[in-house]
Amino acid sequence: MSANSTLPIERHTIFQNSLMTALLDGIYDGEMTVSELLGHGNFGLGTFDALDGEMVIIDGTCYQLRGDGTARVADLQQRSPFAVATNFVPRIVRDAPPGWARKDLSAFIDGMMPSKNYMYALRITGTFSMVKVRTVTKQQRPYRPMADAIGDDAEHVFTNIDGVVAGFRTPIYEKGISVPGCHVHFIDAGRTRGGHILDFVLDEGVIELCPGTDLKLRLPVTNDFLDADLAPEDLDAQLHTTEVKE
Repeated sequence: MSANSTLPIERHTIFQNSLMTALLDGIYDGEMTVSELLGHGNFGLGTFDALDGEMVIIDGTCYQLRGDGTARVADLQQRSPFAVATNFVPRIVRDAPPGWARKDLSAFIDGMMPSKNYMYALRITGTFSMVKVRTVTKQQRPYRPMADAIGDDAEHVFTNIDGVVAGFRTPIYEKGISVPGCHVHFIDAGRTRGGHILDFVLDEGVIELCPGTDLKLRLPVTNDFLDADLAPEDLDAQLHTTEVKE
């Protein structure tokens, strides 16, 4: 690239509350309220205290996706132990190839990115013939590590449904800070159903990417975080178990 070339990326901040490795270690109580989190962005995902459901933020509203597959608007005073948020600006937009499953669409999205070295907020809006989700369920102290806690997860399959896939595509060098690769949640068009995505088939839709160049990271100031094991030897296995769950 010559010195006079224009970079295909503009400065954009992605905010993150806590670390994925802290969540894996069972740090499920947070300091940050939903109200404070929304001050950092109108788009995002995460979870709630005690793993009480999945979180998705769409158009400035935070939703709690519960174990029974239903969704509700989260209370502004609810707290989160882990969340990622940004103000979504769709700088890269493409129509999705019709009828593709998540795995195939992932490669297509890779081709949309100017570089794999940046973070991307990802939104897919469309009609899905199938969406398979799981949802974490509320835990009780003493908290188990997340790899054990997800044994309580509820899985649901939605068919012939309109909705939004929302999340982040993160570089491999952020492993442990966040989830490397694609971490996405789903909520339907009526904002009544959703969960953490395991798989989907998109009939038709639009893919939007918002590149991120700056990461603003907020670490917890709690006794649990002080004592957390943030460098587990089996990090790859834990991430695969909790986020892919095959």
